[in-house]
Amino acid sequence: MPELPEVQLVASHLDLLVRGRRIEQAMLHRPRLAPAFAPEDFNAHLANARIRSVSRRGKHILFDLENERTLVVHLRMSGRFSIAPAGSEPPRFTHAQFELGAETLHFSDQRHFGFMNIVRSDELGAAKELCKLAPEPFGEAFSLDYLRSKMKASSRPIKEFLLDQTKVCGLGNIYAAEALFESGIDPRKRADRLTKPKAELLHTAIIAVLERAVESSRAVPVEPGNIGGNFYGEQDSPDWRVYGREGEECPACGESIIRIKQAGRSTFFCRRCQR
Repeated sequence: MPELPEVQLVASHLDLLVRGRRIEQAMLHRPRLAPAFAPEDFNAHLANARIRSVSRRGKHILFDLENERTLVVHLRMSGRFSIAPAGSEPPRFTHAQFELGAETLHFSDQRHFGFMNIVRSDELGAAKELCKLAPEPFGEAFSLDYLRSKMKASSRPIKEFLLDQTKVCGLGNIYAAEALFESGIDPRKRADRLTKPKAELLHTAIIAVLERAVESSRAVPVEPGNIGGNFYGEQDSPDWRVYGREGEECPACGESIIRIKQAGRSTFFCRRCQR
């Protein structure tokens, strides 16, 4: 599932491509993509609305519209956007289309887990998808004191804690593993048992690994036919220090990286560096 940097990449590329353009018509082909709306109502809320901007909150993409509504999109496992000339053959598994004059914005999703909702812009903060999200990791609200207060109240393993979007927003399996390695924390350790110095290291590492990933994503070229798509699936990226590196040497000490299962997800770490 895409994490904060990947979603930021998609939102940034969409903003470059569709900002200021008018949605002439919206077609919902798979009703379960936007379960709160019948296809005709989905179109009625979006038709003739101009896109003011595309941004991100957590792992959600937000289309801010001039009709004072916001289209909220979660890509989940395999959601993709693409732009093609109007009337051209849509990609396989296209679940929604947005007619933008001479071009069409397609949303396709092979795994069928993507999600859309339309909310009033002045009620965006109260939307069920967003209201419980933790503060953005790059904002002032995500302070060391905030993180420590949440950890003190949780007896869950720290890796599982970090994946909870109500505690740390935008962090997923990859960057949680990388942040724990960078801060030298065993992913199995209980969140409420981390010392203040370790919590400080973790807080710094979370921000650092996300900042590096966002900065790296800025070099990814805009491809209208697959918006942000070439950033996905890079589990063998040389940038990962432990994620996906089972059996390889730790870049810090040479010990073999191991993989364990936590809450059904793979966790990669170094037993020597993360005691």
